[in-house]
Amino acid sequence: MATIALKTVPGGVCAAKGFKAAGTACGIRKKPGKKDLALIVSSVPASAAAVYTTNLVKGAPLTVTKDHLADGKAQAVICNSGNANTCNADGIEIAETMSALVADALHLAPQDVVVASTGVIGQPLPIAPIAGGIPKLAAALSEEGSADACAAIMTTDTKAKSVAVEFELEGKTCRLGGIAKGSGMIHPNMATMLVFLTSDVAISSQMLQKALSGDVQNTFNMISVDGDTSTNDMVVLLANGLAGNPEICAEGEAFSAFMQALNTVTVQLCRMIAGDGEGATKLLECSVTGGKDDQAAKTVARAVVSSSLTKAAMFGEDANWGRVLCAIGYSGADVDVSKVGVSFVSAAGSVTVCENGAGVPFSEEEAAKVLHETEIDIIITLGDGAAAAKAWGCDLTYEYVKINGDYRT
Repeated sequence: MATIALKTVPGGVCAAKGFKAAGTACGIRKKPGKKDLALIVSSVPASAAAVYTTNLVKGAPLTVTKDHLADGKAQAVICNSGNANTCNADGIEIAETMSALVADALHLAPQDVVVASTGVIGQPLPIAPIAGGIPKLAAALSEEGSADACAAIMTTDTKAKSVAVEFELEGKTCRLGGIAKGSGMIHPNMATMLVFLTSDVAISSQMLQKALSGDVQNTFNMISVDGDTSTNDMVVLLANGLAGNPEICAEGEAFSAFMQALNTVTVQLCRMIAGDGEGATKLLECSVTGGKDDQAAKTVARAVVSSSLTKAAMFGEDANWGRVLCAIGYSGADVDVSKVGVSFVSAAGSVTVCENGAGVPFSEEEAAKVLHETEIDIIITLGDGAAAAKAWGCDLTYEYVKINGDYRT
């Protein structure tokens, strides 16, 4: 498969033709002036695809969105932060009302509106602030509105997460971009946060879903911050076709190029989410090679970034490689431990700590320098085959407990 040329461009969810966005403070959040309601709109109906959390406890917005996307089409996304609208007796009614309010403001059908919520679980979501905020949102829609929308979906995030790329498809200039929120309750089990992706590529709903479902297996399904899978996780991808390329209706070169663009955006968002884990000071990337098969490589990578002991060691800048081996051993992957090698790599250098399943001499001082950096690569070789995988996580810090000790109150 040929690699396409990709150029990073500004604009987030508004980088692609025909998309506008806005964010406003409507009063759901306790903090005065904190943006808590976001709107993303395509000027024309778009092909739509989504993936959802596997948690059996699901937020009402997911149920409503699944119903609305049954025809593979959507034109707008409404999202609030501060309240998850989960485990509420009137949750479905509230989510449907949010759709109807957006539809009225934009002259759309309610079924063409995606609904999402994030925040505290089990608290009623009042509709009045949202009803008051939607007209302001609609009036504020702009091609420069991605940053405001991104700010409005954030909860415990400390950094905005936005990226977009430009590429060519059959002689047409195309763009794909996205925004994300995610800092806690993140663990491999689908998509593990809220992500909104937009593109001006012409692609059928069926192929769009195929692209997204395939991509998340190697991206958002490979992040872990704390081992908890949330109730409201959702990734939505809209593609409105305004780039003018021949519609992608089957696999081929154009579909492969679209997949490369999508993966470039999603990998960057994965790194942003993992690096902004609650209380985190370090981004961890675990790269596994030599797996017997894809499943073994992925299982090992996930286990290592999910290991609380490994995460704590990275926070303490302690090259305690035994914790990495321990995680590999209990992962359930089919691995010959006697072949395993482990190295830690960062901008400060590289240190090999394990070869053939056993420790090797290394300088603790040099290892500490490597682990002092804010981005650490944990390199694992399995020696069993040709499969490879990557997973992303973060260190485990005192601040994580402080954040979640009083998250609700």
